[in-house]
Amino acid sequence: MTAPSLILLIDDDEQYTRVLKRRFEQHTNLQVQCFTRASEALQFSANVPVSGILLDMMMQEETGLDFVEPLQARFSPVHLIVMTGYASIATTVTAMKRGATDYVAKPITFKALLAKLALSNESNTVTQSPAPAPLTTAQIEWEHIQRVLTDNQGNISRTAEALGMHRRSLQRKLQKHSPLKQ
Repeated sequence: MTAPSLILLIDDDEQYTRVLKRRFEQHTNLQVQCFTRASEALQFSANVPVSGILLDMMMQEETGLDFVEPLQARFSPVHLIVMTGYASIATTVTAMKRGATDYVAKPITFKALLAKLALSNESNTVTQSPAPAPLTTAQIEWEHIQRVLTDNQGNISRTAEALGMHRRSLQRKLQKHSPLKQ
């Protein structure tokens, strides 16, 4: 029998965390500890190994990306997965550079999330995936905006100025859903 392990679920959507915790407990032998803030999770003293951390990227008072490195250092999980409803290549790269092992767009099915967590010892195997479809013009524009926004630490005014567009036009573009999900 394997030793119990723990998943830390850090997301400010309390209904989402309750549902996800219940599903983990019903379908796995993992223990789940939920937090609405990453700073709270850093204060937690785990009595079993932390095998995974599911970290929301955008919480009301905190940005998950700022906590990837401290959470990795504190718990040394096998997986630290950043979850977001606002996926972009720029934030994916940032998350991975800071130590995330994966990055997923919400909504994600429970089955897909389990598959991400089950890859702990399969990192040495190479799988051949089909070639990705070329990006559309809208996707390229979205990626460029996200990259410039990241370079300007999320400052809308500086990003609009760098892109040569009006601040309000940039805000409208950001309010639309990402074309990457389509």
